[in-house]
Amino acid sequence: MTATLEPTTTALPPLRLGALTVDPAVVLAPMAGITNPAFRTLCREFGAGLYVCEMITTRALVERNEKTLRMIRATADEKDAFSVQLYGVDPATVGRAVEMLVDEGVAGTRPAHIDLNFGCPVPKVTRKGGGSALPWHRVLLRNIVREAVRGAKDVPVTIKTRIGIDADHVTYLDAGRIAQDEGAAAITLHGRTADQLYSGTADWAPIARLVEAVDIPVLGNGDIWEADDALRMVEATGCAGVVIGRGCLGRPWLFGDLAAAFAGRSERALPTLREVAAIMHRHAELLSAEHGELHGCTDFRKHVAWYLKGFSVGSDTRRALAMVSGLDELAELLAGIPDQPYPTAVLGAPRGRTSTPRPVALPEGWLDDRDDPRPPAGAELETSGG
Repeated sequence: MTATLEPTTTALPPLRLGALTVDPAVVLAPMAGITNPAFRTLCREFGAGLYVCEMITTRALVERNEKTLRMIRATADEKDAFSVQLYGVDPATVGRAVEMLVDEGVAGTRPAHIDLNFGCPVPKVTRKGGGSALPWHRVLLRNIVREAVRGAKDVPVTIKTRIGIDADHVTYLDAGRIAQDEGAAAITLHGRTADQLYSGTADWAPIARLVEAVDIPVLGNGDIWEADDALRMVEATGCAGVVIGRGCLGRPWLFGDLAAAFAGRSERALPTLREVAAIMHRHAELLSAEHGELHGCTDFRKHVAWYLKGFSVGSDTRRALAMVSGLDELAELLAGIPDQPYPTAVLGAPRGRTSTPRPVALPEGWLDDRDDPRPPAGAELETSGG
């Protein structure tokens, strides 16, 4: 089922990242345990854009960690637009990891795009100086971006970051200028500081300021729950595209809405519960094809609450769905729920993880010298995915 809104004249041109054209200018943000091949395929079936795999740790890639090598497999329909996000804190390791992807084809497919993660606010990362803490060390940031761009050759490299560590330690303007100077194709800015985690409301004003400060494309991220939020962000900031994270959890059809919105069309999807159930089963099928039925259905369990958000479903059924272990069992449970229209009350509401603000855990003395080029000790992650 679709809804038709007031006509919109807003349309956004395709995003150009080197030789790669992203049309519409919509990017799926990497999310640990979420943006695996199954979810990327499902989202692509509803719309178009660029769909980034789960975060890959450069150290694990260089060491050819078995789990990491499995995670960077491209699906059959993303051979020409395979997108990888890398986490790394050592310029040499990042450069080597990029070379492996581009020159050796360790993923089985040469990536069309590489993103660098400088936005993760998780304490286990920032307390070692990684993620959203790293841009405070601007020389180190510059060296990492330089090595990545060098290793990538003709593959476009972008970076993703936050406003800063906190209101007193803002980094995004420096990060944007460094990215531009070192040959990055674009920068994504999440409208929160690291200490905000996922609390409150994203501040889009810094996105607009960054657009004015750099010549490379700026992508906006933060609190895009509906396609019309994306239109508002573009209008308010002048950003060249949007990056979608939590807003698509349990709503992969959001990418169809975004494609329509950026083409200037007004239709929006409002699937009935029966239609959502079919999408849920399709999602579980894709996971099962990738991991085996038991593992795939077990992995699917975390998506159930997101898909059913706002629908009238009994607690016993919800509990059973959250413990499902087979596709037939899933189909039977879903068939037993009476059909109902989409719960419009949840439109525009936050989805996924929430949090309260808290001070950012940092290495001792991390804020003392912004021009220290040394990689933070012990900040390399041994496993991929966050």
